[in-house]
Order: sequence, then structure tokens, then C-alpha cells
Amino acid sequence: MTTLNNRPLPLIAAALFVTSGCGGNAALPTSTLPADAPGASSIALVDKTSILKHLTKDVEIGSTVDPTNGDTGPRAISLVRATFGLKKGQLLVCNFDDASGNAGKGTTIDVFNPVPSSQPATFTQNAKLQGCDGDGVTAGNHVYGAGLLSGLLSQFDQTGKLLKSYDYPIQTPFTDTDAFCGFAYAPEDVYVSDSKTGSVIKVSFLPVGGRVKLTRVMTGFAVNGGSGWSVLGPSGMQYDARRTGSLCNDTLYIVDGPDSTVVAVSNASRLLLKDEIVVQPGGKKFKCAHPKATCARLVYSGRPLDGPMASALLPNGNLIVANTKGGNTLVELTPTGRILATKKLDKSSIPHVFGLLATGTSDSDTALFYTDTKTNTLQELEQ
Repeated sequence: MTTLNNRPLPLIAAALFVTSGCGGNAALPTSTLPADAPGASSIALVDKTSILKHLTKDVEIGSTVDPTNGDTGPRAISLVRATFGLKKGQLLVCNFDDASGNAGKGTTIDVFNPVPSSQPATFTQNAKLQGCDGDGVTAGNHVYGAGLLSGLLSQFDQTGKLLKSYDYPIQTPFTDTDAFCGFAYAPEDVYVSDSKTGSVIKVSFLPVGGRVKLTRVMTGFAVNGGSGWSVLGPSGMQYDARRTGSLCNDTLYIVDGPDSTVVAVSNASRLLLKDEIVVQPGGKKFKCAHPKATCARLVYSGRPLDGPMASALLPNGNLIVANTKGGNTLVELTPTGRILATKKLDKSSIPHVFGLLATGTSDSDTALFYTDTKTNTLQELEQ
């Protein structure tokens, strides 16, 4: 059976037919709800329980030094959600530096089993990944690697084979994430942020001929024009795919380091047009072309956030964000902007936490993985 990202095309084609009958939009359907209907994000209860306070055990999972070429500088972490080539529960880690520690020269993505003493295995090594800072995984285990210095977003199959690379409107990809709710007719998109243009680009998969469409759906995020590890801009993207009955939360969270903000985009799957949302100077207000369909709102700004970059979405819908300034501090907050807890991972003033990932199904079994560039290890905070 023909597939797209290893999802059956007949299902996707049927979804396109339904959408075409409703308005002739050639893109994948964004929702079965009217544009002004509430999503699950508007009815979900906010969990005010702090998980971070209970994550008291710090366990080393393994060295992130690539076994093939010695790449270092671990960055983004992604979770494999299905067994197909890769195995469900495995973790992918991007290496930003080469073996000599040269920033932005790393070209590898490694795979780990999520247990102590795990040995890294090279998932892929490719020059198109130079400055690897993103490794989003789709439902069918295609991996989209972002290369800060290569300027490319590259698609790899389940074995690590390069399939295609994408550039404009992507210029300096900073992170990426997969967005899929799990419904049979739901779209699956990849979002990539850009630290040069302050934009978010949506990669949409069109069933007609297996085409891919890249659209700069958001712009105006602050960037700092830095280099290497000092670069700040829109990053830490997390997609909330939790479902309430037949509704998908469909919220995209974005962290912006220069403005120290966390932003939430409602009904993210409905982002279809160029510059549909424009962030206003200061990062706290937004101009939305179709606010009844999709818009952004400020979740939080200012301290204790301080140059945040990485983030993790907890099973309960809350967020943990990692600062890059003022020490290695984690900040836990709700989608409504309530700070629940902060935690210093060590006393160092040099930032070394650039990747976060939460796993679990409830508050009681939530764990937090993070990458540590100081020790070149993958760590897990447990309860």
C-alpha cells in the first residue's frame, strides 16, 4: 500500500476529499470542527501539581559521544513512539559539536535505549546535519534533522537513510517538532523554527503526488544574532497532542530566548498561510490574520525565565523550560502561566542543558530526560 511518512494514503486521500467538499482547500484537513469551535485546549483542566519538585533522582543514561566519528555536544532529544525500524521508547539525540568540540560541526544523530548504561548507536551521519539541533520523529519513524550551519531540514527514513533535504524558506533551522494527534484523518506536520529570521515554518505533507509544502506561518520572534552555542531565537517547540474525547488539544508551544517568553498557538493545525501570525516587538502581543481559527497568546514572560531554549511537555500538559543564562535552572509552569517550581541542576554559570524530553502517562510516573554538554551525557531525572 502506498504511504506518506508510512501512513496509508487512502486514509489521507479520504480526508482530503472531505476537506475539498467543505471549501476546496488543497491542504490536509486541519480539523473536523468549525473554525470558531473550541478545541480541547480550551476545555482541558490545568494540573497545578508540581512534578519538578518530585524529580529528585538524577541518573546517567549514557555517554552521548558518537561511536562512529566522536561527535559531542548533545542537543535535542526526541522520543520514538512506534516500533518500525526504530523501537518504541528509544530516544534520539542530536550532536551539535564535532569530536574536537568545534561548535556547530556535529553531523550525527544517535539512538539510545532509555535505561542506565545505554550505549549510543549512530542512527545517521550526514554533512547535511551540520550543527544538528533538531531531530523530530514522525508517527511512522521518519526523522527530520535540523542543521544550524547546513541551513537544511533533512528527512531520514527509519534506518537513517537520507531521503530529502529542504531549504527556503528555512535559513537557519534551530529546532523542529512533529505534530500529530493520532486521529485517522488528522494531518501530520513538522514545525521548524529559524534563528535567523525569527520565524516558524510549517512542513505540510500533501497526499497528491506525495508533495511537501513549506510555509512560513509565523514570524517576528526575537533573535540575538549569536553564533554557536550562544544563538537564541524561537526554539523549544512542543506540540500538545493530548485528546479530550473527540477533540485534540492541538496547541503548539514556542520558547523565545531573547525575550524570555513562552508562547502558545491554539489550533496549530489550522496554520495555513504565510505570516498568519506575526509576533509584535517585545514578544508579548500578536497579530493574527484569522483569530477565530488560530492565534497566539503569551503564556509567560520574564523571570524566572532567563534566556530559555529547551522545553519539555509533561504528560499533565504543563511545561518545563531550561534557561541558558543565570545558571542551569529548570522552570516548571502551567499553560496558564503559573510558575510551579524551579530547580538548579548545578551551580555552574555556563549553560549546558540544551535538550529536554518528558515521558510517562501520569504525574506519578513522569520522568525528565536532559542532555548535558558539560559531561556529554544523556541524563534522566526520576521520582
